[in-house]
Parts: sequence; C-alpha cells; structure tokens
Amino acid sequence: MRDITLRQIEVIRAVMLRGTIMGAAEYLGVSAPGVSRLIKHTEETLNLRLFERRSGLFVPSVEAQTVFDQIRAVYKGVENLQLSLESLQKGENVQLAFASAPSVAQFIAARALRNVRSRFPDLYIDLNILKIEETVDYLLLERGEFVIMSSKVDNPGIETEEIAATTLVCVLPEGHPLAEKDEISVHDLVNEPLVGVDPDDPYGALLVKPFLDHGIDMQHSMRGRFAQTVVSLVRHGLGVALIDRFSVAEVYMPGIVRRPLKEASCIRSYVVKKQGRVLSSFAEYAITQFRKELVLASTEPLSS
Repeated sequence: MRDITLRQIEVIRAVMLRGTIMGAAEYLGVSAPGVSRLIKHTEETLNLRLFERRSGLFVPSVEAQTVFDQIRAVYKGVENLQLSLESLQKGENVQLAFASAPSVAQFIAARALRNVRSRFPDLYIDLNILKIEETVDYLLLERGEFVIMSSKVDNPGIETEEIAATTLVCVLPEGHPLAEKDEISVHDLVNEPLVGVDPDDPYGALLVKPFLDHGIDMQHSMRGRFAQTVVSLVRHGLGVALIDRFSVAEVYMPGIVRRPLKEASCIRSYVVKKQGRVLSSFAEYAITQFRKELVLASTEPLSS
C-alpha cells in the first residue's frame, strides 16, 4: 500500500468539512472534478471506503472513522503550531536577558528597548546594570545573552565587538560662567572643582585621559561610581565634569548645561558575549537597536 500524501489528507479534510465535492473544491480553490478524482484514487490506493454517498452528501464511513480522527488530530496539531509561531513572533512566553553599562543604561537603553517592545510586544525583558568587573561572571554563567559595555573585556572566554563611538562632553551646573562658551577646553577646567570616577576604573580612566594627554595633573574634588551620580553632583552645583555623550543623551536635562570638549576624545561602546554562544533572534534584534540608537546619540546636537 502506498503512503498517503499531504495533498490527499488536505482534500479528504475538505470533503469532511464541506460534505460535498463542490464545497470541498470551493474551499480549496480547485476544480470539482479534480477533487472527485483524487478521492476516488485515494480510496482505490488505500483499498478503503472513506465516504458514503447519502442524498448527494459525502459522509465519513464507519470503517474509516479512525482515519478521520487522526486527520483531525493532525490539523489540530498544525493549528497549535501556528499559534505557537504567532506567540513566538510577538515574544510571548520567552525572555530576553542582557545587561548594560550604567552610561548606556541611563538613556540609550530605553530608546533601544522601545523599538524591541514595538517589534515583540509580549517579550519579557530582564535588563541588568553591570560594572566591567561583573561582566565576565554574568556572561560565562549565562545569566544573560550579551552586555553593552564602554570598555573591552579581556578574557579568552568572551567575544567583544565595537558597535559605536562617541566623544566626551563637559557638563556644568546651570548659570556657570563657562556655559557662555561654545566649547570648553580641559585648560578651562584646571581651577574648577572636578567631579569624576576613579581613574583606576576603566571608565574613569577614559574620563581623565584628555587631561593627562595635555599634561594636566588633575585632582578630583569629588567622585562617584556611576555616570548618573557624577551628573547628579554637577546638577546640584558641586562641581563640573567630563562625561561621555551617551550618558547625557537626553533632549531635556534640567539643572545642567552640556558643551562639546575642544580637545579630541573618544569613548567606545562594545557588545560582549560568551565565546561561541549563538544569540537568540531577540538578542540579535536588540543589539541592532542599540547600535542604531548609539550612532544617533553620537551625532545628534547637544540641546543645552
């Protein structure tokens, strides 16, 4: 006995649903004679009567009842598969776990995740905020799929890819005399109370680099661990600071003034993941959105 084909199953089901050859043909969008010939051929091939003809209707035969039960089960499975695919397309019952450096998490993450949410409205998102020293354990223990960082991670078990670069800007409290300048030099900041991050921290080292490159022996008057803390201290009039552009990438930031730094500077963003790990489509899409938003933030004009 030859195996039954998917096309034969499809036609048998159509006749089951509509009860007539003409109805099945309309349901499938084919000719009625073609349906009739295929049903007859299937019955002959299987040596089994599938339908009884009663007053012009095709009624499933008693002896073929188990066949029809299996066909119903097959199509129920197809329907369940379709529902699962639709749920997956929306991100339903799945999770995206990743982490970000504080400087990117402050404003850029919300922009990127707004795009992710628009594409996958039911996706559960778990965003962690990490310092660089916490990144290796987070990735190697697979607590999340990737991390967006402002420094490279030196570990053979970690892959690093640069996704954006920007400059440093000077942040001042509103009303500060230096706010009258269109751009600010590190030399303008020599006698100012400087707020920063510990230079032994990789991120902190990037913030003091312009001073060191120009031979300025700077001293912090106050330090914070995260970029958000530094900006908050400046907002409250406790000093001035150099900070990466991503950390202040918001249209309106009351209490502070942002000015370009005259000297050349560069701070990069990287996506890091466990070596060899295959990312989910959700993670790949999220990284694409981070890349896009970081590039936009690095080029848009400072609003204050």
